[in-house]
Amino acid sequence: MAEQGAQDRELPASAKRRQQAREDGQVARSRDLGSSLLLLASAAAIYYGGTWFFAHGTQILRDALSIPQAAARDPRQMLHFASVVAGNGVLLGLPLLLLSFVVAAGGSLALGGWVFSLQALAPDFSRLDPIAGWQRMFSLEGLMELLKATLKAVVIGGLMAVVLWAQRRPLLALLGVDPMLAPLQLGAICGHVFLWLAAATLLVAAVDVPWQIVQWNNKLKMSRQDVKDEMRESEGNPEVRRRLRAMQRERARKRMMAAVPKADVVVTNPQHYAVALAYEQGTRRAPVVLAMGVDQVALRIREIAAEHGVAVVEAPPLARALYRYAELEHEIPVALYSAVALLLAYVYQLRALPQQAQLPADWSIPPEIDTSADRPMPVH
Repeated sequence: MAEQGAQDRELPASAKRRQQAREDGQVARSRDLGSSLLLLASAAAIYYGGTWFFAHGTQILRDALSIPQAAARDPRQMLHFASVVAGNGVLLGLPLLLLSFVVAAGGSLALGGWVFSLQALAPDFSRLDPIAGWQRMFSLEGLMELLKATLKAVVIGGLMAVVLWAQRRPLLALLGVDPMLAPLQLGAICGHVFLWLAAATLLVAAVDVPWQIVQWNNKLKMSRQDVKDEMRESEGNPEVRRRLRAMQRERARKRMMAAVPKADVVVTNPQHYAVALAYEQGTRRAPVVLAMGVDQVALRIREIAAEHGVAVVEAPPLARALYRYAELEHEIPVALYSAVALLLAYVYQLRALPQQAQLPADWSIPPEIDTSADRPMPVH
């Protein structure tokens, strides 16, 4: 079943899954890259600074063996003398230690970056499972580790043979060198060999880094079910979302119906559409849509308007145009300014002189305004 589940994971990891993996401390790491850079930095420091280390180290050793007579007799002076010698030794090795620390940290952060996770410190008792251990040993990852170890042995062993063969004459020449100079020359030869061997480990790191990236991406791959589960967790349960949307629509409908009594006019189709408009002169530059709807919602808008004495005007082309192009709680479109102005003028005339008010025969709707097609209702 586990193999079947792994085979089903064919989709790349999502951004959320990658972020969760980082929070859990799971990032692509290459031990070979860090160790290779550390070896190379140490070899370079020894090769290029070996003479300086040798000279200062020799001086510290001479000072340590040259114990003053007074210090040999007085424990306090002896303690001070020992602390001075130890301090000089620490100062001698401090540059190499700092270099090693910086390179080791940089090599670790070069792949995967900085990650701080307390979850990575939690004990994982599944690693103690012997069956899982045998499975890892004979898995593709275990085979790759074996190949890398073999590659290390072949590359480093072969390069060592080549470098030592190239240094055979300087090594044989040490037999005739002054014993005081022989350690310096031997150290230079060893530093040269060490530098080449450290550089050879970069070949192994060059193979390991892309392999670790591929392995990490494969471990984070998702199945189609994983993607569905993540979407469900991110967006919530579909049934809950439907209920929330229904509640939002119901609240919006109630808010919309509560605004109908504030309208100046309700323009209708006459039965299928209803749009309530309000205009506050001096406050807004154009009328605002307070409510709109079709069928039962339109009927309810007309009923509330009748209850509160709001004028209801039948203007089918204008009602369809407003429903199609206007937005709830927004000003009407500029293209309908003239038509709505005629409507409001009729309403104001109806209030002042009801017997002389005449409904416009032409609402002056621009030809580019399509009033034949409907859009989905904003609020049901």
